[in-house]
Amino acid sequence: MASLFFSYCHADEALRDQLEKHLAVLKNQGIIHAWHDRRIGAGQEIDQQIDQHIETDDIILLLVSADFLASNYCYNIEMKRAVARHEAGEAIVIPVILRPCDWHEAPFGKLLGTPTDGKPITTWPNIDSAFLEVAKAVREAAKRVPSRRNKVETESSMPIVTAWPSIQATAFSLPRSSNLRVTKRFTDLDKDRFLHAGFDFVAKFFEGSLEEIQKRNLGITGAFRRIDANQFTAVAYRDGKIVCQCKITLGAHLGKGIAYSRSVENYNNSFNENMTVEADEQSLFLKCLGMSSRDQNGDGKLSFEGGAERYWAMFIEPLQRPERY
Repeated sequence: MASLFFSYCHADEALRDQLEKHLAVLKNQGIIHAWHDRRIGAGQEIDQQIDQHIETDDIILLLVSADFLASNYCYNIEMKRAVARHEAGEAIVIPVILRPCDWHEAPFGKLLGTPTDGKPITTWPNIDSAFLEVAKAVREAAKRVPSRRNKVETESSMPIVTAWPSIQATAFSLPRSSNLRVTKRFTDLDKDRFLHAGFDFVAKFFEGSLEEIQKRNLGITGAFRRIDANQFTAVAYRDGKIVCQCKITLGAHLGKGIAYSRSVENYNNSFNENMTVEADEQSLFLKCLGMSSRDQNGDGKLSFEGGAERYWAMFIEPLQRPERY
């Protein structure tokens, strides 16, 4: 069994929890034994426990974000020691890119990051797909861990069981479950803020994409117009003729959501797709109703970028059809 250590900043604890769920099969199959600082017991020395795992564990996951890079402990202690052990062939270090940040020039920047191409997890259209890539990378890394080690498995961090447990072990190193995650509660305020932030991201995404498409394609002109705080229109012209158009509105259809309409007329309240804010036990996400024929993953948990890409795919479809002569 390969021992695995999470090196992360507490600002990213929710993402670490989600990743740990995706590693559950590996743990259940006896392939890995995972540890992070939330498993330090009362009365145990924090630095000593962390140092023990940095120095002995087989696989070290660096959960990379701006907060991770800004943390003196994560960057200058955990990460540097992990990289040193990796270079010495004593451990396998895997950078897991959680959020966009300037990580390529860091000491671990030469290592192949995960998910694929080091694309940050929070920017994937479907976050579960990103975590799946990480789980696959961990499984492959576990296969490379030498079968013969000159150290004891990481159970050394657990209490020594004897016929007569010592008073000290009973008081300070009580056995406990690693299954301590509880369901998070999201208020209406949390969901409203998430929805508004998602709509603002989609608007900026369309504005930037329209600017770029006309730079890259001769004869194509993009037009973005913000009608008000809750709606905008997007139009793409080919040689001056409208080919694509849509209106995206916040909270106007089926309760609170982000609605997509192929009509840009103000009087037309119909819509062709709608995204709402949903929650699982750990996070908020966007979810499409699945009304569009292009919807390939109606049950997916979408990030802001995933939702924006879904609507952009609906918008740009007419420009991507083969021209008929």
